[in-house]
Amino acid sequence: MLLRLEHVAKSFGGLQALSGIDLAIEEGKIAGLIGPNGAGKTTLFNVITGFCKPDMGSIYFENKEITSLPPHQICQKGIARTFQIAKPYEGLSVFKTVTIGALARSNTLNQARRKAEEIISTLKLNDKKDKLSDSLTVIERKRLELARALATEPKLLLIDEVIAGLNPTEVDEISNTIRDLVKSGLTILMIEHVMRAVLSLTDKTFVLDAGRKIAEGTPHDLLRDPVVIEAYIGKEDSDA
Repeated sequence: MLLRLEHVAKSFGGLQALSGIDLAIEEGKIAGLIGPNGAGKTTLFNVITGFCKPDMGSIYFENKEITSLPPHQICQKGIARTFQIAKPYEGLSVFKTVTIGALARSNTLNQARRKAEEIISTLKLNDKKDKLSDSLTVIERKRLELARALATEPKLLLIDEVIAGLNPTEVDEISNTIRDLVKSGLTILMIEHVMRAVLSLTDKTFVLDAGRKIAEGTPHDLLRDPVVIEAYIGKEDSDA
């Protein structure tokens, strides 16, 4: 397994955000992470990427423990993430924003610039390369979030609701981009509320509720699971 979590727990004061989470992500696959608001999905991303440390449990990447590593070292190991709310660098162009991400693994500035050019082309942002990041549309900002993360050359990409807020055509566009990234060798774990995308993209999906993993399996099987229906679909619109 590329990523493995064993008994991971995290609390904030009296709130148990994660409780004994076990999960494993297979290399070359797209895994989903779903659950109602407040289930602990983004906290799980924060723990995996080192933005906050678990109170207990262990995290392994490529069979090596990364539990105590800081975010920049986890990034260098090959894990990158996007954020639910895109926060483009104010006053910087798309090209400079992606170049900054590429510096994480580049030996020279010129190498980082070449890498940024390639990724911008892959994410279909060529015509926006010189535009200021904070002037982009919603879907362009989401593509930029992906580009900035991809610039660090991850093996595992954690995607936090990149499809939310898009129209059906845009959902299809981003979904096709995600499929192409996996075909190129990337592994993806994605948080998503748009069930149409979860059904069409993921090979396996994990369900969180109140900080606990309550189910895992193929998305079609989970949608027939009464526990999942009660915990997730019964609490929120499915967007299917």
